[in-house]
Amino acid sequence: MKLAILSRAPQSYSTQRLKAAGLQRGHQVKVLNTLRFAIDLSGPEPDLQYRGRLLSDYDAILPRIGNSITYFGTAVVRQFEQMDVYTPNTANGITNARDKLRASQILSRHDIAMPATAFVHSRADVRLAIERVGGAPVVIKLLEGTQGIGVILAPEVKVAEAIIETLHSTKQNVLIQSFISESRGRDIRALVVGDRVVAAMRRVASGDEFRSNVHRGGTVEPVELAPEYHRAAVRAAQIMGLRVAGVDMLEGNDGPLIMEVNSSPGLEGIERATNLDVAGAIIDYISDQVGFPEIDVRQRLSVSTGYGVAEIIVYSNADFVGKRLADSGLGERDITVLTLHRGATVMPNPKGDLVLEDSDRLLCFGKLDEMRSMVPERRRRRTKVRKLPTEPIPAAEV
Repeated sequence: MKLAILSRAPQSYSTQRLKAAGLQRGHQVKVLNTLRFAIDLSGPEPDLQYRGRLLSDYDAILPRIGNSITYFGTAVVRQFEQMDVYTPNTANGITNARDKLRASQILSRHDIAMPATAFVHSRADVRLAIERVGGAPVVIKLLEGTQGIGVILAPEVKVAEAIIETLHSTKQNVLIQSFISESRGRDIRALVVGDRVVAAMRRVASGDEFRSNVHRGGTVEPVELAPEYHRAAVRAAQIMGLRVAGVDMLEGNDGPLIMEVNSSPGLEGIERATNLDVAGAIIDYISDQVGFPEIDVRQRLSVSTGYGVAEIIVYSNADFVGKRLADSGLGERDITVLTLHRGATVMPNPKGDLVLEDSDRLLCFGKLDEMRSMVPERRRRRTKVRKLPTEPIPAAEV
């Protein structure tokens, strides 16, 4: 396999370990500076220039895109995708994970447990938002902070309002999150590769610090994950569209709470804490996938005129509730069910004898007009008829 690691830090521990693991397995590995690419759209097929020359062929890339170059970095990754070069983390996945608000919105859509979160823009809405997440103390987070930077614990409502007002005045967008007191100063980092957690560690904050990041002086220890933590980490990474990810979780009273999904997780802390070859596991996974890569099914299937991919929700009053999938009539309407989501369970390629239930979500490919016709119109509130104003047509101002 010929692998390119996209990184601006060739001497960092993570980059060096990934390169060494690849070379040890007999692969060709090069570290390429992400900012030295030029996207070439002038020819009949998408291409890339590197340092002013046409890029040679690669079987796979491993993006290590930093926060400061997210836009350009994901554009480069997207270009590799258009060239059918395999990447475990797509441009979409990286973009999803990089914005904390966007990530929270995506995860909440799939019933992933997280700390209660609110996002507001107006100062007048701040106090109500704090009440909605459970009241003070609250955690205030910058949307694109990393390594614990931009994460603030506000002990009182007035303090939280002052911090948020200050950040808003500098054009910063922030999230307001509930403070999970039982996990204060501790969290779990799970390193997900493909459909499994290859290593996990618990991070413990130093002294009175509530942030457990190693960069903030925290300590680490290996940890054996309970099954529910393993499932939550893998599912969160897959929902975000990442096959290599660091998933940070809080240990709540009712189980794991997803805090963040990182598309370029550092390897030094977790490898030294667990004494496991995490870099090797990543390289092995990429090597296995190169011969049979996953593709963006929505993009590939949406090129047919009149056909596309859409999600159909089975409402309680739908005709096919209680019917077998084979008897639902979807096939006769030229609609194929690719995946069925039922609560937290995902059923790929569901069989015809599966009985449909209320609130099932069907990911389908088929005629867009047929799928649109199956979506009920939104119920709207019936507005009251008001009395005619005493001055129906206001007099024009002189």
